[in-house]
Amino acid sequence: MSNPFEKIAEPLNPSQPSKKFFNLNKLGDPRYARLPFSIRVLLEAAVRNCDNFLVKKEDAENILNWNKMQHENVEVPFRPARVILQDFTGVPAVVDFAAMRDAVKKLGGDPEKINPVCPADLVIDNSIQVDFNRRSDSLQKNQELEFERNKERFEFLKWGSQAFENMRIIPPGSGIIHQVNLEYLARVVFDQDGYYYPDSVVGTDSHTTMIDGLGVLGWGVGGIEAEAVMLGQPISMVLPEVVGYKLIGNPQPLVTSTDIVLTVTKHLRQVGVVSKFVEFFGPGVTRLSIADRATIANMCPEYGATAAFFPVDEVSINYLTQTGRDEEKIKHIKKYLEAVGMFRDFTNSSQDPNFTQVVELDLQTVVPSCSGPKRPQDKVAVSEMKKDFETCLGAKQGFKGFQIAPEHHSNHVKFVYNEREFELGHGSIVIAAITSCTNTSNPSVMLGAGLLAKKAVEAGLTVKPYIKTSLSPGSGVVTYYLRESGVMPYLTQLGFDVVGYGCMTCIGNSGPLPDSVVEAITQGDLVAVGVLSGNRNFEGRVHPNTRANYLASPPLVIAYKEPLGINVEGKKIFLKDIWPMRDEIQAVEHQFVIPGMFKEVYQKIETVNESWNALDAPKDKLYTWNPKSTYIKSPPFFDNLTLELQPPKSILDAYVLLNLGDSVTTDHISPAGNIARNSPAARYLTNRGLTPREFNSYGSRRGNDDVMARGTFANIRLLNKFLNKQAPQTIHFPSGETLDVFDASERYQQTEQPLIVLAGKEYGAGSSRDWAAKGPFLLGIKAVLAEGYERIHRSNLVGMGVIPLQYLPGEDAETLGLTGQERYTIIMPEELTPRMNVQVKLDTGKIFQATMRFDTDVELTYFHNGGVLNYMIRKMVS
Repeated sequence: MSNPFEKIAEPLNPSQPSKKFFNLNKLGDPRYARLPFSIRVLLEAAVRNCDNFLVKKEDAENILNWNKMQHENVEVPFRPARVILQDFTGVPAVVDFAAMRDAVKKLGGDPEKINPVCPADLVIDNSIQVDFNRRSDSLQKNQELEFERNKERFEFLKWGSQAFENMRIIPPGSGIIHQVNLEYLARVVFDQDGYYYPDSVVGTDSHTTMIDGLGVLGWGVGGIEAEAVMLGQPISMVLPEVVGYKLIGNPQPLVTSTDIVLTVTKHLRQVGVVSKFVEFFGPGVTRLSIADRATIANMCPEYGATAAFFPVDEVSINYLTQTGRDEEKIKHIKKYLEAVGMFRDFTNSSQDPNFTQVVELDLQTVVPSCSGPKRPQDKVAVSEMKKDFETCLGAKQGFKGFQIAPEHHSNHVKFVYNEREFELGHGSIVIAAITSCTNTSNPSVMLGAGLLAKKAVEAGLTVKPYIKTSLSPGSGVVTYYLRESGVMPYLTQLGFDVVGYGCMTCIGNSGPLPDSVVEAITQGDLVAVGVLSGNRNFEGRVHPNTRANYLASPPLVIAYKEPLGINVEGKKIFLKDIWPMRDEIQAVEHQFVIPGMFKEVYQKIETVNESWNALDAPKDKLYTWNPKSTYIKSPPFFDNLTLELQPPKSILDAYVLLNLGDSVTTDHISPAGNIARNSPAARYLTNRGLTPREFNSYGSRRGNDDVMARGTFANIRLLNKFLNKQAPQTIHFPSGETLDVFDASERYQQTEQPLIVLAGKEYGAGSSRDWAAKGPFLLGIKAVLAEGYERIHRSNLVGMGVIPLQYLPGEDAETLGLTGQERYTIIMPEELTPRMNVQVKLDTGKIFQATMRFDTDVELTYFHNGGVLNYMIRKMVS
């Protein structure tokens, strides 16, 4: 079907008539110039992809009429230019693709139709963990263990890169997905199939938003939704409101980009930006480098927005030059964006578009900060850290409390490490990790950490040997400039050796603590502390033995407490004595962060890993499943799939499997870290002949549904109201027994009893994890009834056919008098409409209404099909 907007396509350069672009200015509509720049990207995609089938002309009109339609809950399609995945979410995606090929073949279709049509990059960065640190061969040892543990997964991914078209794999040891995206993969403007158009991306990681800092519109989606995009489906989204975030002023000399983003996170949490775009503007933006902007955009999920967009400006263009991009391409990028009205001058207020609302931050007011002890939005000024921790220690169990009795606040436990005696108490640091794309992509904070380390060593300061210190750069470029600038030896001397290129501590791959340290923490019931330059510090995420975890800039990870120590002259050393000034850092950055480094690192990124090159992957188009594998297994999602649709059925007399509170994260629902030795997943692996040393992590086993179902709700910090304590357990009501969640689910399923979950606000916050929806589906959970959902997680539930129900405004479990011990019947009408209310009946006789959070007609279509993947299989076969 022809594109009705083809008439506004014209050559960007008259000398190259075959290369066109859709000139949105030729729409001749004054509304275009007042659109937020992020909405202009949505409009361009609708205009370019308009076929009056998947993308209709009225969709483009609705986007153009954003100023009015943003309040109308109108659904629009969006076809991003590309998809990006990391291996924890990428493995299950490739498993699904392989299983879908089998299902299509079984139903009589052509299995090779299951193939990405949208370019996809998969970066392997989630598998390496900090097993070795504080030794010169830490990097080599950790990478060897990574391949030893994950060889089967890596062979499977290599098969996928060969079996499927349009899928590129960035091998392990290359860096962190979002930093590699920023420094290498991002096009900013595509030049493909005869057209120039804006780069845009969705990714199976919530921090995909980091690329918004470069002016590439991107956000995280569920793995299931990403698979549909890869197969050519547009994303169906509600046209978002756009909050304009105005930056003014100049940051103080001691302030880092980390301090700014923690301030922004707390501010926007208070404003309320869930499911909205945030677009930054104002003269203060010019004070921020692209790395600073990327840091702020990276933590977009922590403040709840869908995207955090910085339009392209001259600083963006300079960054492309700095990172070694092709000069000719850079010229076309700028020319295209200027021609289409997407190039920004932040000092020119006449370019400021309309916004839904405007909030403002004076960068001058930002102070050095950390966030914690359990949530990234709980910012604490460094000057208040000691007081805040002491308050949290005795406060009621919660986000800001550990409920330690006053008489135990001074508990101390002595222990021996390396034949020396030490002492731990509440607040003792046992993990200090410079980690995460949030900060390691930013030369200013990384060089700041290096310069601080230099001054610390020169002042005679040391780090206690039992503290697990680590440095995991987001790309080889970081190591390059740290080495060339001369600061690496000082970082090493303080224990911050390079331990690997990957997410590591930020996602819970912190590795084991020394046994004597763990014993001391356990013996004293101590609230031990982890400090990391990451973006997430939810309970149980960083390490099971660090109950308090604080997010901090890389320099603060090295020097966290006051006073820092005593020098050889007996004088106390404070942060202010060794903290590098902004101009000092910038001078080093200007000298040592140069284009040649980026070119040298990235020109060999796909071939430099010899262990990856040596992997022998199968060559067949259909994957041959190994029934003995505990890593890769064909999932049961399509076992009973038929071509005929089944009508929606009411949920009758469901038991409540779990009764949960607010801010239950995807880490609670589907942990990524270590597999506890007493867990159902551990019993499953032990029964298959594996030893605890071979368990690896949940994240590494996401290709095996048997492990992942047993790992669902297996977080030791899960707080189930049925038990009034933290434990991965629940009550099986027919018997009254307290069981592991999986075991209780198995009992219910044996008697064909449907299950639901009750939850509070922000259900599913945290990392984008398709297994946080797939796992509950396999546990027999038919619906979740919550006060509110994190955007990506709700989408994942929809994608698996699990019904997301939401209490009506002003109602919750408490106001309705729900205990969770009732039986629930959810009446499904024959005709379903988006966001309709449905009736919930209890066996007590109580009846109330809840909103069914299928937000669009497309989501209802997925539900009728039993999920988005079932829909795609039926579509491919028919």
